[in-house]
This record gives sequence, structure tokens and C-alpha cells, in this order.
Amino acid sequence: MARYVYPAVFTPEDSGFSVNFPDLESCYTCGDNLADAIYMAEDVLAFTLYDYEKNHRAIPQPSDWKSLSHESEEFVNLIVCDTLHYQKRFNNRAVKKTLSIPEWLNEAALEQNVNFSQVLQEALMEKCNV
Repeated sequence: MARYVYPAVFTPEDSGFSVNFPDLESCYTCGDNLADAIYMAEDVLAFTLYDYEKNHRAIPQPSDWKSLSHESEEFVNLIVCDTLHYQKRFNNRAVKKTLSIPEWLNEAALEQNVNFSQVLQEALMEKCNV
């Protein structure tokens, strides 16, 4: 999971803007106005790159935004996304895990009303630097 910056081509439409990411296959969206189009662009970029990561697909290098060709009414804007943040927002269903600990440690934790799930989550986040 990482942070990315990709250029997007914004095309004015009768109502709002369409947005296309030339470097990424099937990565496009639209918005009712510029603010909405930028918001939607961030979302589709994060979703697309997260899908690349999840499926171990090679992530293409972003083009130099100054060199992208576009029509005179279009413009290029850089869009930022964080796939880890995206995953935390949209992929947070609980997953059951079975694990083993020494009986003495289990008894000590039960005596102190330790929330095993919370402790494991905190330890995993620290171990994974997230």
C-alpha cells in the first residue's frame, strides 16, 4: 500500500466534467462540477491502484503531466491517493483468525479482562508499520 500521484485529463461536458487517467487501464470517472470531479478522480484512482496491488499487477509509472496530449478545452490535473487509507475505509470487515497462546498467558489475560482482538490488531499495526 502506498501513496501515488497520477495525471488525469479533465474534459468539460454539458454538465460537469469527465476524467480519464491515460496511464491506467479502465480508470475514468466524472463529476457534476470540478470539485465533484476531483473527488471522484481521487476515489477511482485509489480503487484502481488498490486493485492492482491486491492482484499483484505491475503498477505503471505515471506520465509526465506536462507531456500529456489533450484537446484545447481539456486540462491536466495531478490527483493524489493513498491506497492504505482507501483500504482502511472500504475493506474493514472483520476476519476471524484462530491462534494459539500458552495457557498461563490466556489465564493472565482473562484475569485482566484483556480484549484479545484489540491487542492483536494493535500489535499487527505496529508490526506492519501502519
